[in-house]
Amino acid sequence: MSSVVNRLGRVALLYGGNSAEREVSLKSGEAVLAALRSAGVDVVPVDCNHKVVEQLQNGGFDRAFIALHGPGGEDGKIQGLLEWLQIPYTGSGVMASSLGMDKVRCKQIWRGLGLPTARFATLNAQSDWTHVLAQLGGRAMVKPAREGSSIGMAVVESAQQLEAAWRVANHYDAQVLAEQLLNGAEYTVAIVGRQVLPAIEISVSQGFYDYTAKYHSQQTQYICPTDLDDSFTEQLSQLALAAFDAVGCSGWGRVDLMCDSDGAVQLLEVNTVPGMTDHSLVPMAAAAVDMSFKKLVMTILESTLDPLQVRI
Repeated sequence: MSSVVNRLGRVALLYGGNSAEREVSLKSGEAVLAALRSAGVDVVPVDCNHKVVEQLQNGGFDRAFIALHGPGGEDGKIQGLLEWLQIPYTGSGVMASSLGMDKVRCKQIWRGLGLPTARFATLNAQSDWTHVLAQLGGRAMVKPAREGSSIGMAVVESAQQLEAAWRVANHYDAQVLAEQLLNGAEYTVAIVGRQVLPAIEISVSQGFYDYTAKYHSQQTQYICPTDLDDSFTEQLSQLALAAFDAVGCSGWGRVDLMCDSDGAVQLLEVNTVPGMTDHSLVPMAAAAVDMSFKKLVMTILESTLDPLQVRI
């Protein structure tokens, strides 16, 4: 067993949980678990849907790899528990995880720093649906503020559709936003440590990049490396890293971006625990620079050995 593996000690692989993204997290966890085991790591899978405090307290763990998606695992809660238990963990800390999960506050931070992000409005039962839609240009994307995997999202083109979409999104989250509809090219940029991986261009056959397009459609296309010119590629990389840093993210993550009708790049959101199946977007970007899935997983885990990354 290598010296690095020895230093890692006993690792808790946290996955599953109780969020609407549980099934995606289970798949991420299974892929990460297999990669860590193949590297010789002493790793124990911990499904965080039941008695997670007891499991972590009694497991004798030296560190944790977080493969949880959505509320409870990606929003600072599990990070706070791990800090209380003094277990180093992968990814962003409590504050950055919480902010990253909250699309409204992310956008407020980015706008405050002068980073580009589409116009938006928060919705509630008293919203003037006609006025909101007019402010956003007549077409909008409605989103739960603190969900992932495009759950609860809808495109709207009328006040009636906006109200109906708010009701659906409100089922997932008390905070809902409507965002100016962007219709240009869509990109995602992964960051591992301080390395910005090649951008991926996402092309869907119809509609938008929703849950079905992400996890079930055979028509969704991912272009990596892209055929973009160097200056635009550099713009995507710099903007993604600036957005990542603005929220206080660390370790690894992914930033989603999209162009408006004028071709200007707009920030969509930051993902502090992206999908990690062997065909997810971060592994896809890593493969473009000849980083295997096992190497990617080990690089993320080994960041917990860096004293600058340890938050306890």
